[in-house]
Amino acid sequence: MNVAIIGAGVAGLTAAYELTKLGHQVVIFEASDRPGGLASGFKDENWDWALERFYHHWFASDAAVIGLIDELGARDRLFFRWPTTSLYYHGRIYPLDSPVPQLRAVPLSQVHRAVRVLQFTPLPLIDRLRVGLAAFYLTLTKDWHPLERITADEWMCRAVGERAYDVWWKPLLIGKFGEYYRDVNMAWFWARAYKRTARLGYFVGGFQAFEDVLAERVRAQGADIRLNTATQAIESSPDGGLVVRTAAGEARFERVIATVSPGLLSRLVPALPGEYLEGLKKLKSMGAVVLILALKRQLTDGHYWINLPKGEGFPFLGLVEHTNFVEPEHYGGDHLVYCGDYLNPDHEYFSLSQEELLARFLPALARFNPDFKPDWVRASWLFREKYAQPVPPVNHSHNIPDLATPIPGLYWASMSQVYPWDRGTNYAVEIGQEVARRAVSETGA
Repeated sequence: MNVAIIGAGVAGLTAAYELTKLGHQVVIFEASDRPGGLASGFKDENWDWALERFYHHWFASDAAVIGLIDELGARDRLFFRWPTTSLYYHGRIYPLDSPVPQLRAVPLSQVHRAVRVLQFTPLPLIDRLRVGLAAFYLTLTKDWHPLERITADEWMCRAVGERAYDVWWKPLLIGKFGEYYRDVNMAWFWARAYKRTARLGYFVGGFQAFEDVLAERVRAQGADIRLNTATQAIESSPDGGLVVRTAAGEARFERVIATVSPGLLSRLVPALPGEYLEGLKKLKSMGAVVLILALKRQLTDGHYWINLPKGEGFPFLGLVEHTNFVEPEHYGGDHLVYCGDYLNPDHEYFSLSQEELLARFLPALARFNPDFKPDWVRASWLFREKYAQPVPPVNHSHNIPDLATPIPGLYWASMSQVYPWDRGTNYAVEIGQEVARRAVSETGA
């Protein structure tokens, strides 16, 4: 087959990898100047490693991406650590996901989490026990389908009590989904508890280095990756197949795999049936805004990820000190901090300048370290993406479009379809593999 793939993110690259292994001809059209999509990185002149535009890591349970790294012969560049993930509560930072020294040799994340929950003294002991038991129950639950019939808000409030829910999980849902937090179903939350681990992974050179390795293999297997080439339209050809139009011209393909947002798909393919287009419009998502700071000094005492409940008054949702996970020596000695938030795509943060966001964000850093001064900031970068976190309501499995669209030969593979799993490169690999299988099997190849 002659296949076009729209988007050189991890899903698109994985699909291309699978198709070219089978001898199919593949052209990838990518609007950006590099592969990687939302997981792509950038590199300051002082750094040896690239850094992701939006914070990324892998979990020890991410079998699909780990398996792909093995296939690429790059397992020696994958490493895992136990960074400290924490919760800010009433002026104090409490570790949540980090190895308990006495249990460091025990490889069970839920054991460490249960101990950390019991150590969270702001909650009465009975509440801590209920939180720990609820979390443990979710790790033992195999079938998620009944859980999608109830909201996470209702299930967790009932399971752990209103007091514990208000302190422990409700702020995280609000921070992630804003006004939609009461709509999110419990299957989505189950997926986080069931699959995520406290042990986190990273790639030597950053995620961009992983994506470059994958792109190089895809090219070596015969694919043509056209960077800086935005797709303008996808249309059915009178002669059969599909036409992909870009500023450089148009070309005909037997199959097209689009790995784009639902909004972009609807704009690229206006000929999609009206009912299908309406379904795309109903797929809600949150955007992401991230301000990255290169500091001259360490900000926190070893905390990698700090969840910041909205009620605590911070101007952002989470603070991620990347160099408390990966050594600052790889970044010219810079201490790298992400200040990030999930927001409605019409939020003012998507229109404010970098200087305006710096003025809002920097004063909050003194709450993590009273010695912080603005002159600690050597450099900063601002990244925004309006399609970053799908919102899964009750019975969301009925809303997910099939990988095959109503237009023959056109497939769609996006993070809106990896449900109940959360978006991430592991599930981008999975859906890339699946859409490649579908594209091949449905031709009779």
